[in-house]
Amino acid sequence: MLARNASDHTHPTEGNNRRAHHYGALAQRLSDTYTVRVIERRGRGRSGPQGPGYGVEAEVDDAIAVMEHTGSSLVFGHSHGGLVALHLGLRRTVAALMVYEPGVSIAGSFDARWLPSFTHLLQNGKRVAAMATFLKGTRLTPIGDAPTPVFRALAFLLLRGADGHDTSAMMATTPAEIGEIARLDSDGTRYAGIASPTLLMGGGKSPTYLTGVLPRLAGVIPDARHVILRGLDHNAPDLNAPHVVAEQIRAFTQVRLPEERPQ
Repeated sequence: MLARNASDHTHPTEGNNRRAHHYGALAQRLSDTYTVRVIERRGRGRSGPQGPGYGVEAEVDDAIAVMEHTGSSLVFGHSHGGLVALHLGLRRTVAALMVYEPGVSIAGSFDARWLPSFTHLLQNGKRVAAMATFLKGTRLTPIGDAPTPVFRALAFLLLRGADGHDTSAMMATTPAEIGEIARLDSDGTRYAGIASPTLLMGGGKSPTYLTGVLPRLAGVIPDARHVILRGLDHNAPDLNAPHVVAEQIRAFTQVRLPEERPQ
């Protein structure tokens, strides 16, 4: 979440399989304009577990609590954090609401048929096979419809890499989070209740199930615009192009909020 000066805050909310520190570069890019506070969502770091009653509204409760504590007025969410941000917007009007490829399913656009297999493999301790199932099902890698052994090799490397410990630990949060995306599948009209100025971003290299919902959301949210950023993929905010996303956030707030414009 973001603030407009040293006493005002912006709050980014993380995506699935991401932690607060993954957004360090994005926060740094925005820190000359905003105080940035990245929420460590449930099941990550020192935050508590998802809990038996987990749902997107519990995540919204957490975000609102942080906003009330810090006085934040701007919200940015990525992936599953974008879903949380949109549902926050249904409960509270903020100065600006910005999301990058939110985990929203409209008319079955998000295909979660891989989730039962992922969950079964994870519960049986087969983490590499579970991660391969996730990577193949979500199509978030640049290897397309490669054979399953290729995904297994990539999963092995991912879980043994620099972020392997974090990635492995966060896999337990995936069934509930993806389950929420599936449960909340709708025709999208519920998001007409968002009253905040809203920016919907996506990458030109991302799967269409993530970017195809953006114009539909822009058509129902009363004060929204969407933009597809050429050459970017799903991990632009946290990994591949945080500087581009930061400039989109800055430009949107400066246009929509007069007090954001340079003097």
